[in-house]
Amino acid sequence: MKVALFNEWQLGVVRDDRIYDIGASLFEERPPRDCPMVEFIKHYETFKPIAERLLADAPSYPIAEVRLRQPVSRPNKIVAAPVNYLSHKQEMNVLHTARGLGFFLKANSSMIGHGDRIVLPGVKAGRRIDHELELAFVIGRRAKNVKAEDAYRYIFGYTGLNDVSLRPDGEHEEERCLRKSFDTFTPVGPWIVTGDEIGDPQNLNMSLTVNGQVKQQVNTKYMICSIAELVEIFSHVMTLEPGDIIATGTPDGVGPIRPGDTVAITIERIGALANPVGEEIG
Repeated sequence: MKVALFNEWQLGVVRDDRIYDIGASLFEERPPRDCPMVEFIKHYETFKPIAERLLADAPSYPIAEVRLRQPVSRPNKIVAAPVNYLSHKQEMNVLHTARGLGFFLKANSSMIGHGDRIVLPGVKAGRRIDHELELAFVIGRRAKNVKAEDAYRYIFGYTGLNDVSLRPDGEHEEERCLRKSFDTFTPVGPWIVTGDEIGDPQNLNMSLTVNGQVKQQVNTKYMICSIAELVEIFSHVMTLEPGDIIATGTPDGVGPIRPGDTVAITIERIGALANPVGEEIG
């Protein structure tokens, strides 16, 4: 199942080139207090057959005519793997990988959806800001001290993520969480594809283009820490909650983005996430 948030944060199911608004009917007796996607994730086994039945009569709209939001409005946390492809380790000329570095956090306020604008902050004018192609997965149920062999039981689904990053230079060496948490620095989407429709997430081709030119491409089988290992590492430090987003790292080919660019990510069996780039005014 492909599930998305759209327009005024309605919950929808995507089929072909249309999105079906199921949220109002699904939550008629129990409106969610917060994000409808998180509520759907928490009760997925109960809601899934109901959602499928609702499709027959649910209002639907062409995908091209709605605004796709980030598929989780405000996750409890965004956890990201640093240096999780050997090719990226080599291009960045660093000593350690995700297996030793662990993780970093991104502010959930940095998220935007498909079609939203990445805004380069005026306070960092002149600094290099890069795109980073990543597969992300969404936690489906509370996870603490999970073993790698059990990890997939805790994953709801998969989506695309662009880990936009301010680069350090000779004069500036900010921590990762600062350089990656500016507003609009985490495009996510275009939707979540549930794990049962993905197959093997460690064998997905993905690519990133800037203005139509391929800049990054990789198969997820080349990760250093697998998805299952990331769940084990992270859940032994913190409790992972339904709706938490885990970014799995970027391959080589990271490069600068500039106002006027369009950055697009395509991931096999998921879809395409595209965002224009602008600069902060005033």
